[in-house]
Amino acid sequence: MNYRMKRIASCLLAGAIVISGTGVGTYGAQTGGVSAVIATGLSSNGSPAAGFSKMLSQCLIESDKAVAEAAAQAEEQVSENDVPVVASEYADIAIAQVDNYVNVRSEPNTDSEVLGKLYNNSAATVLETTEDGWYKITSGSVTGYVKCEYVVTGDEELAKKVSTRYATVTTTTLYVRMEPSTEAGILTMLGEGDDFVVVDDSMKDSGWVIVTTEEGDGYVSTDYVNLWTDFVTAESKAEEEARLAKEEAERQAAAAAAAKAKQKSSKSSSSSDGTSSSSGSSASYAAPSGSNGQAVASYASQFIGNPYVYGGSSLTNGTDCSGFVMSVYAAFGISLPHSSSGQRSAGYEVNLSEAQPGDIVCYSGHVGIYVGNNTIVHASTPSSGIKYSTATYRNVLSVRRIF
Repeated sequence: MNYRMKRIASCLLAGAIVISGTGVGTYGAQTGGVSAVIATGLSSNGSPAAGFSKMLSQCLIESDKAVAEAAAQAEEQVSENDVPVVASEYADIAIAQVDNYVNVRSEPNTDSEVLGKLYNNSAATVLETTEDGWYKITSGSVTGYVKCEYVVTGDEELAKKVSTRYATVTTTTLYVRMEPSTEAGILTMLGEGDDFVVVDDSMKDSGWVIVTTEEGDGYVSTDYVNLWTDFVTAESKAEEEARLAKEEAERQAAAAAAAKAKQKSSKSSSSSDGTSSSSGSSASYAAPSGSNGQAVASYASQFIGNPYVYGGSSLTNGTDCSGFVMSVYAAFGISLPHSSSGQRSAGYEVNLSEAQPGDIVCYSGHVGIYVGNNTIVHASTPSSGIKYSTATYRNVLSVRRIF
């Protein structure tokens, strides 16, 4: 029985209680108000008088209004007490979980054109789901379809694991503080344009995030950084072809630079057994000798113990991490930017497990030169200067090969 019929039955039942020759119910007296209304709708012999049905209709209308008002009040109260549910920013992110890659196709079937590849742990945004087990996704420059069975969606923990949160410095010099306050002590300084890994952004609403630096983790103001999340995305067929061509060109350029460095080294060694610092240092250093990564590593290792100076590029009187790598490679005729994030794009990438002497090992806001045996040489901190460290002493973001 629907709600309206229940209410009509209730009204009639109320009327039945009072409908009798005397207007008094069988088991009790008339109820004030209800019986009065019903009584006015009865004729002298107890049958419904003209207009009674109209009165009953009016009663129902008034009842409807009362119920509607009560429902509105209840809804308003619930609305006031409700806590908005905010969907996770990773809710529509799909992460490839495959041995190598899954093809991204133009249509949701295995006979359609392959538009690109979504490699293992790469991410895509899900646009829609088909009835036959495919996701339409967009990733990088590729938009197409992948089989649902090859990706995981809505897994925030996995999405955070395979992504990197960065802070890019937007001011000339940014202080990294020991506490989230402009009055706190300074841990180190960061340069404009450099990227640093954010290890904790839970306080970003209050204007601070924690980044990892060579000197340790510290706080930076969100007023002076851009925050962004980096996922590895799909590679289109055209991008794959361009990447392979670029890597081959870089290998050829590196080989040419190595030959030039070797020729320069031969001329230098014929006229002098060593070089001295033009700034007055009493130490003597061998000129670059050779034309490969091992030669770079050997040359760089000579400067162990020399000072670290923020923004510097002197191998003898003081340099920072990127200045050290830049100056070492400059001795071999290779031009690199004075920026750790810029050097992270130099040459071509290799796996850490395949690192060779001379490779540039890139960290959050830091770089060093691999010398072999899981060891780097780098301009570390103002307190330690140029030194050796274990290559995996911090999380490695990339390894770049020049030679």
